[in-house]
Amino acid sequence: MSTGDPLLDRARAWQAADPDPVTASELGALVAAAEAEDRTALAELADAFDGDLEFGTAGLRGRLGPGPNRMNRVVVGRAAAGLGAYLDRQGLGGGRVIIGFDARHNSEVFAADSAELLAGAGFEVLLAPGPVPTPVVAWGIGAADCVAGIVVTASHNPPVDNGYKVYLGDGSQIVPPADAEIAAQIAAVGDLADLPRSEDWAHWGPEILTGYIDRAAELGARAAGSSLRWVHTAMHGVGSAVVRQVVARAGIPAPIEVAAQAEPDPDFPTVSFPNPEEPGAIDLAIATAVRAAEADGEPVDLVVANDPDADRCAVAIPTADGWRMLTGNELGWLLAEDFLARGVQGAYACSIVSSILLSQMAADHGQRFVPTLTGFKWIGRVPGLAFGYEEAIGYCCDPQHVPDKDGITALSTILAIAAEAKAAGTSFGSRLDRLATRYGRHLTDQLSVRVEDLSIIAEAMSRLRAQPPSILCDRPVEVTDLLSGSDRLPPTDGVLLEGDGVRAVVRPSGTEPKLKAYLEVWSAPPAEGASGSAVDPELSVRLTRLRADMTTALGL
Repeated sequence: MSTGDPLLDRARAWQAADPDPVTASELGALVAAAEAEDRTALAELADAFDGDLEFGTAGLRGRLGPGPNRMNRVVVGRAAAGLGAYLDRQGLGGGRVIIGFDARHNSEVFAADSAELLAGAGFEVLLAPGPVPTPVVAWGIGAADCVAGIVVTASHNPPVDNGYKVYLGDGSQIVPPADAEIAAQIAAVGDLADLPRSEDWAHWGPEILTGYIDRAAELGARAAGSSLRWVHTAMHGVGSAVVRQVVARAGIPAPIEVAAQAEPDPDFPTVSFPNPEEPGAIDLAIATAVRAAEADGEPVDLVVANDPDADRCAVAIPTADGWRMLTGNELGWLLAEDFLARGVQGAYACSIVSSILLSQMAADHGQRFVPTLTGFKWIGRVPGLAFGYEEAIGYCCDPQHVPDKDGITALSTILAIAAEAKAAGTSFGSRLDRLATRYGRHLTDQLSVRVEDLSIIAEAMSRLRAQPPSILCDRPVEVTDLLSGSDRLPPTDGVLLEGDGVRAVVRPSGTEPKLKAYLEVWSAPPAEGASGSAVDPELSVRLTRLRADMTTALGL
């Protein structure tokens, strides 16, 4: 390949400016291979330099590596400088910024670069003394009176990824137009070498973590002294150390830990996709529960899993047919029932793609229900929020202090519910039958299609809008184009189809090249005197039929 090739020229210029010897060396090897006509190297270079990694409401997230379309010290440095410029324009220059990071590859390096650049821009910077769960940073924004917060994390993404999450002073993730305004400031950043850096930043004091642990322990204090037996996995992430301290402070029995996954490991050796929702991700945790029960002759009550940055939480329960993972909606219902039963006043919120059952539960208890767009950046901003959740195992159990999803305060609350159920001679999972008796049985599922060509998603959405089905599962449905917005929701790229006992919401994923359909079917409450059941064959058949009908409607 000619040495005058524009792609190679861009790569060489990037390499010369890259402050990281690892990515600079990696890029040099790619350039040399590309010069030798290595097609794989050419494709990698073309992708790495195909535009800039986009900064949006989720901040940055992408593969580690050299180039503007990857996560590296240059891209992160520009993001930090752009955020500082945005805060200056908002009149917040010189304010306090808190920075945390997980245990992924380069997370600490990215956090330190951000601290130096923001300190050089005149901000007072508090940097975590080590890897921490994301919710601790969200807590610290309010506790330390910060104008912004940063967490270097890719949450539950694969090991090759990293990310950069930004919060403003309200403790919630950014929403439009802040994302576009920050992105514009990032685009305007000049040569990083010309920007001032300073080591005049400080590690935050122990009061940040201690304050968070004390508050999380309060939420689980009802489980103090219980006989609860439970398994915990941190999924190779940063949750174990804080979870241990929270349950000890609350007086909750210590967990049986999944030893192979308890400590941070950026390579995630036992799970290729460290998301508790992924099939097989909690197999080790369930196997640990089975072994513990066999060894001690005493059953384990539940398995609790956090994702690697501990902002999400999942639960598996024992059944007559073996262990079963609760859906994100089922766990949301059980948490909401607990808040409502305790008389917690305020708004109860979930995203439009989550179950409609929360709206019925809130109304039944005289509380306000608020639907939101997808993401905790919207849920956390609901005025007067009492409890919020999203079907993707995200739960907000302490909105006054952490207006974001928090897998550790959720864990603490879950253990309190489970301990009370055990003391009453029932189980955590049996409460789903109680809900079915009161509200009817609800089943949810998701149809998710990954594509290589994004035009397939656009075509499927256009097809659905042009020729939406009028009947699903032999039931008439009304179709609402969410792109039009409403008095309850701002416009979003989605379509809602809803009828008697059947509902589907279709939308493109905001973080992956996927088209998703969120499916729900439900039955009327049983006759007075009858009880609900966790098993409903007719509903299962209807859900399968709904999945098939939506696959046809989308032309997939």
